[in-house]
Amino acid sequence: MPNQTMIPNDPAMKELEECTVEQSVPKMHPLVVLVGPPGAGKTTVGKRLANALHTNFVDTDALIEQSTGQSCGAVFSKIGEPEFRKLEESKVREALGTSGVVSLGGGAVLSPLTRNLLLGHTVIWIDVDPEEGAQRTGADNSRPILQAQDPIAHYRELIETRRPLYREVSRHRSNTTGRGPQRVVADILGYLESIKEH
Repeated sequence: MPNQTMIPNDPAMKELEECTVEQSVPKMHPLVVLVGPPGAGKTTVGKRLANALHTNFVDTDALIEQSTGQSCGAVFSKIGEPEFRKLEESKVREALGTSGVVSLGGGAVLSPLTRNLLLGHTVIWIDVDPEEGAQRTGADNSRPILQAQDPIAHYRELIETRRPLYREVSRHRSNTTGRGPQRVVADILGYLESIKEH
């Protein structure tokens, strides 16, 4: 059998080496990604869900705050929505490279890139009725996007704009209106168990 000659910088060999390296290093992948409007309870539910699954919790809003040293609201006001979404996209990419439970900011789904990054992930839509969502966020001055003369009408408008996007990226919806976090966590755990069986 003739000897095979190795060609320096052979693209085919380089591709094979890269594939081998990628296969030998398993990529991190979140168990669950939570999306939903501000005040729906993503952080509260996410932390409890992570505890129930014995895993870690990553919040992209917290990643933004850690990297900038400012609240998300302050960063949003300072750099404007387009630049904020770009920063958020980078933190979503970072979070999706971890394991555990990941929670995204309420407006993250407005970015086509973020929606594309969510493909193939188990995304749960944490929802809330406008009246309750507005009540939960009404006293929160750190959310400039929610400041309005009529908070309920503004919140309803915000949810209606984003609802198709939450629906697009998610596999399951859990409404937190009138329900404690533990009931929502139980609902999500039931869903995760059901998809394991298929």
